[in-house]
Amino acid sequence: MPRTELEPGVFVTLTRAFVPEPEASDVLTRLIGEIGWAQGSIRLFGKLVPEPRLSAWFGDRDYTYSGRTVKSAPFTPTLASLLRLVEASADAKFNAVLVNRYRDGRDSMGFHSDDEPELGPQPVIASLSFGTARRFVLQKKGPGRPRSSSRFALELGHGDLLVMGGACQELYRHAVPKQLRVEGERVNLTFRRIVDAAQPLP
Repeated sequence: MPRTELEPGVFVTLTRAFVPEPEASDVLTRLIGEIGWAQGSIRLFGKLVPEPRLSAWFGDRDYTYSGRTVKSAPFTPTLASLLRLVEASADAKFNAVLVNRYRDGRDSMGFHSDDEPELGPQPVIASLSFGTARRFVLQKKGPGRPRSSSRFALELGHGDLLVMGGACQELYRHAVPKQLRVEGERVNLTFRRIVDAAQPLP
């Protein structure tokens, strides 16, 4: 699996077509059909506004991120099979997954880090994408306007697997920016491990 060192102790690995065609298209269809999608709300400048995407959370406990708590649900058969494949490739154990559905290029995810306390120190985050390719940006944390050298951007396409490890969540933020000319749909799965979960999933 190709590995890129963003700096000492911070790395990402990218596997193109980790889930190859035609299986990737079949997985996308099954995920859209078997997941109970919901549109959450976030607070901006004191007002609740709809999140610009649909999402669902799977694991053995509820999860709070970006000031929002999402209810847990058991892994679907499709998610359970993907979990085993991703764990073997990432050489890590996961017991939860956040699934985001970007309906077109107007849907997005702002800059953030997956650094909640329940993920533990230096968590491994595995991001598996299906559908239309979207731009993914990593940006080094720090005050002031970020330099171009502190950004790392790539396109994540159909079936691609990106793994972020080391101190990536501590030192970097990541985002899926709006791309208004993009018309297709994308579903993204970010596998993670809740370190203090009472009953980790197999």
